[in-house]
Amino acid sequence: MKKQLVHIKGTKEGLVLRLDDQCAYAELVEELERKVSEGGIDSKVDVQLYLGYRYCTSEQMTELIQIVQGPGKMLVSNVHSEVITVEECNHRMLENQCDTYVGIVRSGQVLKAEGDIIVIGDVNPNGRIEAGGNIYILGNLKGMVHAGVNGKEDVIIAASHFLPTHVMIADQIEVMSNEQPIVLKNADQLFAYINSDGKISYNRLQDFRNIRPLLTTSKGGS
Repeated sequence: MKKQLVHIKGTKEGLVLRLDDQCAYAELVEELERKVSEGGIDSKVDVQLYLGYRYCTSEQMTELIQIVQGPGKMLVSNVHSEVITVEECNHRMLENQCDTYVGIVRSGQVLKAEGDIIVIGDVNPNGRIEAGGNIYILGNLKGMVHAGVNGKEDVIIAASHFLPTHVMIADQIEVMSNEQPIVLKNADQLFAYINSDGKISYNRLQDFRNIRPLLTTSKGGS
C-alpha cells in the first residue's frame, strides 16, 4: 500500500495539512496538487501547513503555499517547521549565553547583552544595563536596568543591594519611589520580576526558587 504523504485534518479554526518530511520533494508536490484539487470545500478556509523536519528553500516554500491556495478555497495562515536557519540558531545561542562584566558601570555608561549578564561591581546612578535575559548585579544597583529587552517576561533583575532609579522588564517600566516599601526597607538581596498579574513585583532572593523554579537547572541546596 502506497504511503500517504499529505495528511489533512479539520479543526475548529480550519484545516491542518501535515506534509511528509522523508519523501522526495517531487513526490510530495504531486500528491499535494492532487489532494487540494479534489474539491469538497464550499467556502474559504484557513490552513495550517506543517512541514516537519523537511528543509525547504524560500522558492519551495512559496511553491507549496501557491499549490494549496491555487484552487482559491484555502488560505495558508501559518507555516510550521522544525527546521531553523543558521541565523535563528545563532540568535538562540546568543540569547542563552551569559556575559560577565567586572567593574563599575559609571554614569552615562550603557552595558548591553544578548542573553543574561552578571555584573561584578556597582552600577552607579545614570549607569544603564540592558539584557535580553536576566540581570544579576553582585554589588550596588543604583542606576537603570532593563531585562528582557526583546519582550521576554520570565526574567529577573537581582542585586546584592537593590536601589535602582528605573526598573524595566519587557515592556513594563517602573520609576522607583516611596510606593515600593519592600525596596526601601529591604534593599539587600532583592530581585524584581513580572508577577501573574503582569506587573513588576519585588521579593527577597530567599524566595527566588518559589517564584521562578524553572529559571535554573542547577542542583543542590535545600
